[in-house]
Amino acid sequence: MRLGIVTALLFSAFIYLNEYDFHVKLVDTLFGLSALALFLYIPKKSVLVAGFFIGLFWFYWIGYSFQYTGVGYLTPIITILFAFIYMLFFGILALTNSVYIRAILLFLLSYFEPFDFNWMQIELLFVNSYIGIEKYQLIIVLISLSLPAYINNRYKFMPLLLLLFAINYHQPQQEKAPLHIKLVATHIKQEDKWQEKNFLPTVELGFNEIESAIANKYDMIVFPESFFPIYMNHYPKLIKILQSYSKDITIITGSLLSQNHIHYNVTYMFQDGEYQIAKKMILVPFGEYIPLPSFMRDFINNSFFAGEADFQTAKKPTDFIVKGVKFRNAICYEATCQELYDGNVKYMIATSNNAWFAPSIEATLQKLLMQFYARKNGTTIYHSANYKGTGVIQ
Repeated sequence: MRLGIVTALLFSAFIYLNEYDFHVKLVDTLFGLSALALFLYIPKKSVLVAGFFIGLFWFYWIGYSFQYTGVGYLTPIITILFAFIYMLFFGILALTNSVYIRAILLFLLSYFEPFDFNWMQIELLFVNSYIGIEKYQLIIVLISLSLPAYINNRYKFMPLLLLLFAINYHQPQQEKAPLHIKLVATHIKQEDKWQEKNFLPTVELGFNEIESAIANKYDMIVFPESFFPIYMNHYPKLIKILQSYSKDITIITGSLLSQNHIHYNVTYMFQDGEYQIAKKMILVPFGEYIPLPSFMRDFINNSFFAGEADFQTAKKPTDFIVKGVKFRNAICYEATCQELYDGNVKYMIATSNNAWFAPSIEATLQKLLMQFYARKNGTTIYHSANYKGTGVIQ
């Protein structure tokens, strides 16, 4: 059991070190390599223990959001459920003691996403290390860690030299956009965000930020996801005011859209007195949709989410053009999905509301995942978030 817990701690350490702004590449490198090596060699029971605690260490916070949909009693159940899911996820390694077979299985697991939830990226361990984050580099790491099991002479550890070929010598070039961009960071508690009494103060806050950005000659201002917690298309007066402001600055803000009784999580872009709406394309599993067969989905949605996990999606990503510069729009979870980076995305605007999961490591894990995809694709991300995470990510 101790080996399993140690494996889980090493596998998860980089998240918590980043949570407390401890950044040492060598430490992340050694911890990541040690965690993968242990998965290849520890006893079967320890593999199951490691998977269980990795599920806890990475995703204990997922159930936090349930308190805002009236089913807060499910929070501890969801926490334990995710621990068991990842015990089974990594548990496939416990089917064998063969080191090379475990290495193959571990590599295959890097492609598997339980319930369409893709935040378990094995290569993520090395996002801030000396080791690269490409699939071929993961293969090299697993081969170099596996081969010593099959060498019984003084050259037993020579295969570790293969790690030199897994080092991140190059990464796609990332550049900042040639615009003056203001990223708004807010700290509104989730329990306060949707209260009617707080709507006017939120609008006033937004107007003050816009006026300040105009006075400081910013080209664009970006607000977090659902900054305006309303179906904005039902508020034509607010839209007109934002259109007026947009003659002096481009405004990008999160809100909601309701059309024919169908709900969308959206981003509004106000520019030159006009506006454009970008609908979310990839929804959050169990947050905005239920990734189960229809008969189970409808029952769970109506029984536990009061019919609220029913957002609809766009069919393709949306790009905004601001002063001739193209930005891919991504709303929260989307910024951690490869599909949003398809098509040579140089710049991305991402908006999030991380207050759903406060206080927790969720925002830190999200930032690490954004770095992961930004570096894989040569993208610079401009991220505006409520609670934590606002900043330029490269």
